[in-house]
Amino acid sequence: MAGKKPPSGRLARLGKLASLSAKVSTGLAARAAARVIGKDPDALERQATERIVATLGELKGAAMKVGQALSMDPDALPPELRAVIARLQNQAPPVPYDDIAQVLEAELGGPPETRFAEFERAPIAAASLGQVHRARLRDGRQVAVKVQYPGMVEAIRSDFANLGVIVNAVGRRSPTLDGREYYEEFRREIALETDYEREALHARKYRGWLSRFPDLVVPEVIDSHSSARVLTLEFIPGMTLGQFTHGSADNDARMRVSSQLVRAIYGPFLLAGEIHADPHPGNFLVTPDHKLAVLDFGSVKAFSPSFVGACRRYFRANLEGKPLDVLEAVRSAGFRIELPDSVAREVLLEIQTIAGRPVRTGHYDYGQDTANRDMRALVGKRSKDALRIRPPAEGMMFARAIGGCAQNLRALAARGDFRHVFLSLLPLLP
Repeated sequence: MAGKKPPSGRLARLGKLASLSAKVSTGLAARAAARVIGKDPDALERQATERIVATLGELKGAAMKVGQALSMDPDALPPELRAVIARLQNQAPPVPYDDIAQVLEAELGGPPETRFAEFERAPIAAASLGQVHRARLRDGRQVAVKVQYPGMVEAIRSDFANLGVIVNAVGRRSPTLDGREYYEEFRREIALETDYEREALHARKYRGWLSRFPDLVVPEVIDSHSSARVLTLEFIPGMTLGQFTHGSADNDARMRVSSQLVRAIYGPFLLAGEIHADPHPGNFLVTPDHKLAVLDFGSVKAFSPSFVGACRRYFRANLEGKPLDVLEAVRSAGFRIELPDSVAREVLLEIQTIAGRPVRTGHYDYGQDTANRDMRALVGKRSKDALRIRPPAEGMMFARAIGGCAQNLRALAARGDFRHVFLSLLPLLP
């Protein structure tokens, strides 16, 4: 079913979220009442989740990205509700075809029927900033055409203007909870995602970097049919990583895809200091010939030399079992430590112990992984200390990438020698 063109004005988008908040609050109250009178509250909880999905799917933009992040967190919601929110990864309500056709005509100099030999009116995917249509070029090539939603630049500005009011208020009141630098980083990076010419550049760079891995694929950019708001790529058949995860693949297949995913995320960072910072399951395809296709390069982050250097040293030392002062490593990466060295080192070693489990043994079962839960428990137990270990702003996008990769690995639930997978990346280091 077609959706509506997303609202772009600040008040309109704020009003949608306020209305959603009121409806969800009412639903939660009803759910609590159902428990009291002995009725099953699950149907009401699902209704509340469906409202969230519908509203975020209509809003698109930064608001929808929050929903995508929530859908990847294995501990945020029960599995059945997380499955509902997972639709936001690439199955949001699409914008009407006429609106998409107008964007195509404005960007490519003609309507879809004149620029393509065939153009499917129904999208094959609809995500946070644009939707994807399958098409065929006049030379016979099958392509995927990513078209930005109308008004998306203004919609993102509106979302961040609304969020900025809250972030600035909290930052002025509490230096410990001041997140303004992280807000600015996230705002800047999301705004960059609306530039499809920039995305095309990153797709070409990733295609080069990952060409050293024969089982990884990046679609070719079709420059003649691409612009600032339209990106046409070689069409690659396959199932999304989410579909593969929920299928009946055996452990060997899951281990193969897990290895491919690790190389796709960590490889370009170790090699060139850049990372795919939006690794939700809709951005990867498992192809019929058992390759992993990497998609959507709107959120690619390039890091400072000091951050990359510190991470490379940590990666090598952790895998080779060499001594490393973790406090010195995070400081050289740009972390601000507002604790005595002894306390900071203690907290950092606890974090390292949790995060490093997959590489300390020749066999690891991601199906039994509890790192996400254990990290939350640690931060909860030592919240005052944790808040005084402040990563650089650029570290937020790194955490988004690595955390998302770990959540995908947990969903794949493979058992095997992950230490060997990470060791295979050491030759990429300069």
